[in-house]
Amino acid sequence: MRRSVLSVIMGARASSPELVCAFLLVLALPTAGQKHPFTFEDMMALKRVEEPVPSPDGKWVLFAAVDVDLKANTKTPHVWVVPLDSNQDTPGVAHTSSRLASVGEREIISDQDADRPRWAPDGKRFAFVSTKENGSQIWIANFDGATGTVTAKHRLTNIATEASGELWSPDGRNVLFTSDVYPECDATPAEEAACNAKKLDEGKNSKVKAQVFNHLLYRHWNAYKEAKRSHLFVISTVGVSNGKVTLQNIPTDLTPGDYDAPVFSLGGQDNYGFSPDGQEICYASNHDPEPAISTNNDLFTVPVNGGTDASPVQVLAQTKNITADNKAADETPLYSPDGKYIAYRAQARPGYESDRFRLMLYDRKTKEKTNRTEDFDRWIGTFMWAPDSTSIFFAAENFGYSPIFSQFVREIPGVQDRPVEIANGYNDDIAVVKGTKTILFTRITVGGPNEINLANPDQHHHCTDDIFTQKGSAASYEEPKCEPYTAESITHFNDSILSQVSMSPLESFWFPGANNDKVEGFLVKPPNFDRSKKYPVKFLIHGGPEGAWGDDWSYRWNPELFAANGYVVVMINFHGSTGYGQKFIDAINGDWGGAPFEDLTKGLDYAEQHYPFIDKDRECALGASYGGYMANWILGHTNRFKCIVSHDSTFNTESAWGTTEELWFNEWEFKGTPYTNREMYRKWSPHLFATNFKTPTLVVHGQLDYRLDVSQGFDLFTTLQRQGVPSKMLYFPDEGHWVLKPQNSQLWYKTVNDWVDQWAGK
Repeated sequence: MRRSVLSVIMGARASSPELVCAFLLVLALPTAGQKHPFTFEDMMALKRVEEPVPSPDGKWVLFAAVDVDLKANTKTPHVWVVPLDSNQDTPGVAHTSSRLASVGEREIISDQDADRPRWAPDGKRFAFVSTKENGSQIWIANFDGATGTVTAKHRLTNIATEASGELWSPDGRNVLFTSDVYPECDATPAEEAACNAKKLDEGKNSKVKAQVFNHLLYRHWNAYKEAKRSHLFVISTVGVSNGKVTLQNIPTDLTPGDYDAPVFSLGGQDNYGFSPDGQEICYASNHDPEPAISTNNDLFTVPVNGGTDASPVQVLAQTKNITADNKAADETPLYSPDGKYIAYRAQARPGYESDRFRLMLYDRKTKEKTNRTEDFDRWIGTFMWAPDSTSIFFAAENFGYSPIFSQFVREIPGVQDRPVEIANGYNDDIAVVKGTKTILFTRITVGGPNEINLANPDQHHHCTDDIFTQKGSAASYEEPKCEPYTAESITHFNDSILSQVSMSPLESFWFPGANNDKVEGFLVKPPNFDRSKKYPVKFLIHGGPEGAWGDDWSYRWNPELFAANGYVVVMINFHGSTGYGQKFIDAINGDWGGAPFEDLTKGLDYAEQHYPFIDKDRECALGASYGGYMANWILGHTNRFKCIVSHDSTFNTESAWGTTEELWFNEWEFKGTPYTNREMYRKWSPHLFATNFKTPTLVVHGQLDYRLDVSQGFDLFTTLQRQGVPSKMLYFPDEGHWVLKPQNSQLWYKTVNDWVDQWAGK
């Protein structure tokens, strides 16, 4: 069409200059289907879909989706629903159809913030969390299953210390929730509520903001504890209307005492759950004398009815520790539908937060515990029971992906007793549709954030290689040879935006790393890639250090966004990375600047040698957390990079020990304290190599980062300035370990990319 227009225009050229100008404008416009490089604004426009929650009748799926308003600098969740069962003549057969696909997802709570929807057992109501009134509280919405709409809403809780993390009891009579309270207020329900309200009011009105500490872990992640503990409460749903409660249904504390119950968590599966009859809960709590040096989370059970109107002494008398024999972490309890078992994840080595998580079964009758994944050399992630209690579905990282597996609960004669992959890809947040064999889960890729997917375990494709029972080094592992399996997406929130964006897929490569072990790397090319050109490199280093790059999505360190302005992005899963077996993970312990640094060096060497479009004279290294540590280590050990970005890093390993909160981490990784093993701390401390610093470095740190105190960033920046190294510091007074606020994130990406462009760009 453009050619015919050109002919007309050229024919009229002499007599119609206006037409020529119009033609030039047409040429400047994008053609149909033309895509643009991914931008920060594109990323902020994407909806952030949370975990799926199928209705009891299998016809609907609730979930929250977060909207980002960049101008208002806010992130607001709302509740959505998508239909699941289109076959009204065949109850319990869950599937999607073209008709349902055309209906799609619908927002059903839009007039207030609404998060974490959870169905009532009757399917006629659901609970959710909202900050509309009196801070974070639990609300109830009435749901019309015929039309898929909310017909009314009211507030359930009105607790001064606020509420979140709700679960509905299977009998529908109670709701369990968490609240941060003052442990000294432990008393009868009415007395405890009044005491907490009084102490909050006193603290708010006092002109003295000082705090007194008498134990460690006085602050955690990004907030001071303020002498409060997380406790689990239960409240009756009977006779409560819009938060107006009677003396008979004031929330009851089921976990009194000076402990966090449940334990602190950054997200993921709940650390508490109801028994199928609704009469008991199980939760994770750490009762060691000094939790700052302990990973010994145990599982406790307590009867729900025994806690109602009971004193704290009576509640504690009925509380039982069911995993006291294991001195490492026991977490995420989940009762089987038939009530016979509690499944949970457990580690074996005390004090090591990156030990392999096993799938464990606790027999409620015999009290026996069984490890169902002893020979499965991967971490167990999110898991869920099958409705018939015969098997468990779980996600586990593997070679840059997180497939879903199925594992039988008991050994079955003639059936191979090992996990079987039922869905590939990078998956999480597993849910099972009641009365069916259908599972729901969220799936991400490097090219897009969460969408909700559906799969049927009976339709899986088996892997041909049984790689998971091998326990050698990573060199003995091969990538699994599995037939491709494509789950069906039932949400399509971000298709429209992503269809207009030019992205490159994630490419994997393998190379011999430290100890000649096989190590995996990844590469993302820039949009509109031209193989004949030379491109600068952004060399991303992951944190953890027991983490990994893969075919997944990030809003904070997004490879596609880093590649979008004309860079090749290279990432290496060095020794210590997850998804390659526990021996590979353990290799980083006590060797922070050893094998991982060698892997990174050899991986980048390999990429330079095998990808001729890489310009090895224009490379920048970027990392956060452990990645920031490694950026600092690189700063003192090589001058190959044109620039460095060090975000929330460790600069001085000795002083970092004294200012962090989770002491178990440093004391495991460096095999003691700076007073018992100073040689190890000093061996791997970047600050002792400061005389070698020459590479221009951007330092980023947040004031509220209590994992790696802001003093580490100031120390690094001061050293760079005094050494005369070109440097800049980006300081966030209102961010912690992660940069989360939309406008702060915008400034972060701009500052980081501008720094790289300045030193390694075109």
